Amino acid sequence: MTDTPLLPHLTVETASAPTAAVIWLHGLGADGHDFAGLVPELDLRGCPPIRFIFPHAPSIPVTINNGYVMPAWFDILGMNGQGPKDEAGIRRSQTQIHALIAQERARGIAAEHIVLAGFSQGCAMALHTGLRLTERLAGIVALSGFLPLPETMATERHPANAQTPVFMAHGSMDPVVRVERGTASRDTLLALGQPVDWHSYPMEHSLCAEEVADISAFLRRVLPKT
Repeated sequence: MTDTPLLPHLTVETASAPTAAVIWLHGLGADGHDFAGLVPELDLRGCPPIRFIFPHAPSIPVTINNGYVMPAWFDILGMNGQGPKDEAGIRRSQTQIHALIAQERARGIAAEHIVLAGFSQGCAMALHTGLRLTERLAGIVALSGFLPLPETMATERHPANAQTPVFMAHGSMDPVVRVERGTASRDTLLALGQPVDWHSYPMEHSLCAEEVADISAFLRRVLPKT
């Protein structure tokens, strides 16, 4: 375990004695409840018992929203990634997510049986954290988001997760995180040789039934079989 205090979080288990885990990070202004209700909608037939962890990001002033205090993994200083970035906040959240992974490791779940998932700003943190982790994960689910520090990915990506499969999905009509930002992040990863399973759906900044089915298939593929 690390000395970093654990973020408050919700836990949903698909059966007793889980041997796999999914840590799912919400988007800006939301909280862990945002995706907890999704678990019953996932088709997890053939998967082992899974512990889903839905952490709550700390509340901080968000510059782009006139300093309004809301749950956020890091501050946003400009539109569509323009301008300076809150690197300190990104790395602080990275440490907090590491602590959640360490908790599952301490409970006996191997890192290679853990998936890191996120939506929007949570997607940014899932990509940032998962690809820098020193232990191989089962996979990364990156929904409607982006690489928050793409300029450091080539030097900071850890070899342990250089071949970890990444499921990336984006709405083609997303007005919040433009799909071009998602495809640019995808292309950065592909150029590094990262395995990326890219999906685009005719929707805005949300999830759709087809996407949920595709996420289910990805989880069945990367998690161990029962």
